[in-house]
Amino acid sequence: MLRSIDSLSGYTLLATDGEVGKVQGFFFDDTRWNIRYLVVETGGWMHSRKVLIAPAALEQPDWEGKEFPTNLTREQVQSSPDIDVDKPVSRQQQVQLQQHYEWPGYVYPTFPPYPPPVRVSEEEKAPADEEEGDPHLRSTQEVIGYHIQATDGEIGHVEDFLADDEVWIIRYMVVDTRNWLPGKNVLIAPEWIRDLKWAERDVFVDLSREAVKESPEFDPSSPVDREYEELLYTHYSRPKYW
Repeated sequence: MLRSIDSLSGYTLLATDGEVGKVQGFFFDDTRWNIRYLVVETGGWMHSRKVLIAPAALEQPDWEGKEFPTNLTREQVQSSPDIDVDKPVSRQQQVQLQQHYEWPGYVYPTFPPYPPPVRVSEEEKAPADEEEGDPHLRSTQEVIGYHIQATDGEIGHVEDFLADDEVWIIRYMVVDTRNWLPGKNVLIAPEWIRDLKWAERDVFVDLSREAVKESPEFDPSSPVDREYEELLYTHYSRPKYW
């Protein structure tokens, strides 16, 4: 099922022996658009700090109770590497996390399918130094508000994301077009992105404004089902990911 990323903020993360804290956000890979980490603010049981938890640690979520059970103990979380998540997170720090929790390789989860890799402008790429911040690790909170640029002009801004709760991959950006199309939200898939310019807060898509204008409207109160996705992909004449 596709879940609103914004709606998952505030969920409780549970260890096998008690509560860990509340979900504050997510980090994703901007080439594959898979969720790499949940950002969790720990509670009063330990000195308050933000920790990174990979989807690999999650058990079956309790959607009604708004809880994410994990296979971790509170001691594991408490003794995890201290990483300032408000600063760029380096690859070396991610390796330290992977080694501490004994997670599988930190770069990508082990399950398909992925959207095709997204192109990032050369000037956006950072040095490959392990000490530098990972140039492809992005905060969902940071990207909210980014401008969506069609082939013939701006069409709106990023309002939210929809992620597949089975494989933790972002399937769509929710785009608010109210400044151009009053009251209409639309979905745009990462594979329709042709360029990313993070410094300018711009996401360029391979779609015209007219195509977006005529696309199926997204209703946040209604779950996105395969019928809607069929309609969306048919409208844009794009190959389906399923």
